[in-house]
Amino acid sequence: MNAPEPEHCPGPETQNAGKSAACEGCPNQNICAEGPKGPDPAIAAIADRLSGVKHKILVLSGKGGVGKSTFSSNLSLFLSQNDDTQVGLLDIDICGPSVPKMVGLEGEQIRQSSSGWAPVYVSDNLAVMSIGFLMANQNDAVIWKGPKKNGMIKQFLKDVDWGDLDFLVVDTPPGTSDEHLSIVQYLKDAGITGAVLITTPQEVALQDVRREIDFCRKVGVPMIGVVENMASFVCPKCDKSSVIFPATSGGARGLAIEQNIPFLGSIPLDPRIGISGDFGESFVDQYQDSPAYAAYASIISSISAFCAKN
Repeated sequence: MNAPEPEHCPGPETQNAGKSAACEGCPNQNICAEGPKGPDPAIAAIADRLSGVKHKILVLSGKGGVGKSTFSSNLSLFLSQNDDTQVGLLDIDICGPSVPKMVGLEGEQIRQSSSGWAPVYVSDNLAVMSIGFLMANQNDAVIWKGPKKNGMIKQFLKDVDWGDLDFLVVDTPPGTSDEHLSIVQYLKDAGITGAVLITTPQEVALQDVRREIDFCRKVGVPMIGVVENMASFVCPKCDKSSVIFPATSGGARGLAIEQNIPFLGSIPLDPRIGISGDFGESFVDQYQDSPAYAAYASIISSISAFCAKN
């Protein structure tokens, strides 16, 4: 939602959503009016399709440019370092699908099998799905309204043969609107293990994360915790660090204390993270000497511990 519901809100999933007198003037009116109404039969089909997926993790951020897709990709690559762990990475950023490039799958296409769409594989135990695989030209703009975006997300969940997974990581776009409401609704019966919220230290980014936290509480998504990205710059030659974005209001740690949610850790800015994403290489496989790798290891250990308990 873009704003709190009005006092007499009919509810975003009801037939009167966006149409009742209480909806007049509400910033969410168009989102609710165009969104799915009532129980969607696809919800049960999605739950059945994902019955073999143990943990579903949403990666959220209120603001763009804070490294959410980079974190989603590296989280998936890190988890898949264990050959016995089956991982799926779902990119629902319909208008900005960057995951295929980051994991080295740019230009790949989806294949149809007897059991549905087959995801594209980075390795034997890391499957990826993105609208980027459906685009003939990677520079084409995706200019879709809410219902078409919702339909695409539904198809990714219902028609993709994910098989048995230990983790399904869902990379979401910035904000709290169509795609977010859709993924939460469609996974209602399948269950969401929790959300990881990504931010940078400056207050401008933290403001939007507060809205994301409010979204999670309103729709009932458990929060695994918050990750602070790009907190400092680490020189890849001498490992010395310097602050790039000063935490003028306490940074992500202060936000976590304020909102009573776990602080998972801080990831320094290592230029090799960006270079790896540009060339579709695995940072977590190639640069284990980096302080950023140690930060990822600690954060992902906390995420895995949360999943083991839930």
